[in-house]
Amino acid sequence: MNHFLQGVARAVAETFDLPGPIIEIGSYQVEGQEAIAELRGLFPGKRYTGLDRRPGPGVDLLADVEDLPQADTSVGTVIAMNTFEHVPRFWRGFAEIRRVLKPDGALLVSCPFHFKIHNYPADYWRFSSAALELLLEDYPNKIVGWHGPVNRPVHVWALAFREYRPPIMPAQFERYRNLLNRYARQPQSIFRRLRYRLGSLFFGRGPFASYLDQERWETICKAQNVQSWRLPQFATTAEQSAPSMSRSASPTGIAGTCSADACNR
Repeated sequence: MNHFLQGVARAVAETFDLPGPIIEIGSYQVEGQEAIAELRGLFPGKRYTGLDRRPGPGVDLLADVEDLPQADTSVGTVIAMNTFEHVPRFWRGFAEIRRVLKPDGALLVSCPFHFKIHNYPADYWRFSSAALELLLEDYPNKIVGWHGPVNRPVHVWALAFREYRPPIMPAQFERYRNLLNRYARQPQSIFRRLRYRLGSLFFGRGPFASYLDQERWETICKAQNVQSWRLPQFATTAEQSAPSMSRSASPTGIAGTCSADACNR
């Protein structure tokens, strides 16, 4: 978990009324991350259970995502932020989540892509945005996003809804995108930013792109049985009042796309 992904979760929570009860997979709060890893405050009034394989801060129930104790169709929302890289047989975990979700349930998931090995307790996998789309292909309505360099994202995430949830509407997607722009930040000290920029001048941008572009993000919305439409990628906040039907390639801009089989006009 990092500040950026905490902002993603906040944008989702303030855009969509996610059904309860909510369970968070991998809720153990690593030392030093308690403030950003605590997500239950984003969902006031919802029954919230933190689930992990080991006891500790943030954990209410000891269990394994590969064999969840919840009954079929008994859970409204599952949250799994930077968890599945630590799950040996992640495909079983995704199957278990779908089993326990209600027919109108939601899954919010994030995974690292270009990120260091971090053993909590072991680190097995990395996921691209295409991998998340494939793993969530049975969910008819979803949003997928990633942040960092275009071809080397730092993290990917998705919000997926089961079949009885109404399609994601353009106004919802636009609100979520605007809130991402407000909340999804990865703060760096002035010294660190200067060091990366000087390094890119002497050695090229490539080695430092993951650090320089941490706040660059893209997101797509896919929903069944509706026409496609696009939002532009913006280089500056001032340009946000002039949307077009194309996407720019600004390395520091933000993007919003409601793409093929996406939101209706």
